[in-house]
Amino acid sequence: MKILVIDIGGSNVKVRVNNGEERRKIPSGNFMNPSFMVAEVKRYTEDWDFEVISIGFPGVVKNGKIASEPVNLGGGWRGFDFESAFGKPVKILNDAAMQALGSYDKGTMLFLGLGTGLGSALVSEGHVVPMELAHLSYKKGVFEDYVGKRGFKKLGLVKWNKHVNYVVRRFDTAFNPDEIVLGGGNSKHLSKVPEKCRLGNNHMAFEGGLKMWNGRN
Repeated sequence: MKILVIDIGGSNVKVRVNNGEERRKIPSGNFMNPSFMVAEVKRYTEDWDFEVISIGFPGVVKNGKIASEPVNLGGGWRGFDFESAFGKPVKILNDAAMQALGSYDKGTMLFLGLGTGLGSALVSEGHVVPMELAHLSYKKGVFEDYVGKRGFKKLGLVKWNKHVNYVVRRFDTAFNPDEIVLGGGNSKHLSKVPEKCRLGNNHMAFEGGLKMWNGRN
């Protein structure tokens, strides 16, 4: 089966198919609504062949449907009919959950995505539990304000690292996972990988997108 994986982020939409190694990036932001995203994906992949589509979405997804509007993108996502827009079968999962699924090995794993915001998901015995930890209260704001992209730019490298380490310890205590995977584009800026953690790889979102069609989600 030829699968197109679409990983929607607040800064870029990344696309890749499983019959090739090339990954393409489409700029995104608060101007990106679903119709524009579909049109851009079609334009960027017009020379690719695929039968079905996996979408990783940066927001709440319930029963394969987008349940809330994203924070860092435009509006109109909730209730959007992607299968009609693409003309192909589509499966949707929270973006952090999709990368978590691709990063999972065994036991209970907590995934934290240090990107534009803070992605989060728990995987236990192969079952994915998407979470929305980013917007829980923390200090004078929410977790995302301190460990997401805004926090990285405002606080600087040293203070950002301190907050990441503190947040990781809190979530470790709360969920008691066997391991924690730290993914997202800013994970490369960690001065030291916290205890019990390993670094993820954004390419694992692609692996998670493939597993969505293999009955593991």
